[in-house]
Amino acid sequence: MVVEWIKESSHVLVARDPGEPLDDLRPLAPMVRDANVVALGAAARQTRELSVVAHRVVRLLVEEEGFRSLALEGDDPSRLGLDAYIATGEGDPREMLAGARAFWQTEEILGVIGWMRSYNQRHPDDPVRFAENSGPEARHATPLDGLAGLERALADGVAWWQERTGDKIVYWGGMAHTAVGDPRTISPSSPVATHRNMGGHLREHMGERYRSIGLTLGHGSIGVPLPAPDVQFADSVLAAGADGRAGYFLDLRAPRPEPVGRWLNASTRTRLIGPSYDPADDAAYHMSGGSLAGWFDVVVHTEEVTPVRLLAPLPA
Repeated sequence: MVVEWIKESSHVLVARDPGEPLDDLRPLAPMVRDANVVALGAAARQTRELSVVAHRVVRLLVEEEGFRSLALEGDDPSRLGLDAYIATGEGDPREMLAGARAFWQTEEILGVIGWMRSYNQRHPDDPVRFAENSGPEARHATPLDGLAGLERALADGVAWWQERTGDKIVYWGGMAHTAVGDPRTISPSSPVATHRNMGGHLREHMGERYRSIGLTLGHGSIGVPLPAPDVQFADSVLAAGADGRAGYFLDLRAPRPEPVGRWLNASTRTRLIGPSYDPADDAAYHMSGGSLAGWFDVVVHTEEVTPVRLLAPLPA
């Protein structure tokens, strides 16, 4: 019954390029348009397809729904000069990205930055901008409890920027941070990482004004082979619901039969791949301690993925 409900209730994604028309994505807008922060949490950073669909959702929310800040998780755009570039066009963003963390050094991220600059040239009086990574409270926080403190600092920074600017924000990062975890557990990790995460803090602070979109994936390659999801993962059911489609999105709050509701709200695991990954031990890489409907308001599922395109090194 769950697979049939997914097939009937989901919206197919047809575009495979970030610049293509947004017609297939428009039914997503009513699911999130009343939020102050919409978070896009990827199950893996190493895929072109998840990067492309995130870029297209950013386009939809900026171009048609009035979102004006992008929080790009993992580095500081102002440190790199990217905030000045999208505002003025000064500098070479490819050179700027050479100084970023490795997972930003991709053609896909460069494409997002190029689109932001192009948007601002077309809309000089109503530009899009990067959100600052943290406010004064987060910058001066002392994370006495390690990763849990980091999650609180991430949430404080997003909330500070939204309250300071009034901007509606798209937050693009990793699922470990963006899912509504209250708490959630990340595996493998040593020691075990179980704590409330950024998404949990923002849901507590903002309520339904914080919306969580999970970017899940089926199989393919992330530079190493990626097998089909283990049967213990919710992703295996999401993959079955693809039914030959390359991708789809699904409102987890949509009307559903009672057995489907039980499945959505049952404790489960979802695949989560960090910077290191062993395909021979795929089942070890997951998030647990919650339910699909607890973690996400919307799921965007991509059935087959390929690796991101790394930026070529700059000439010596």
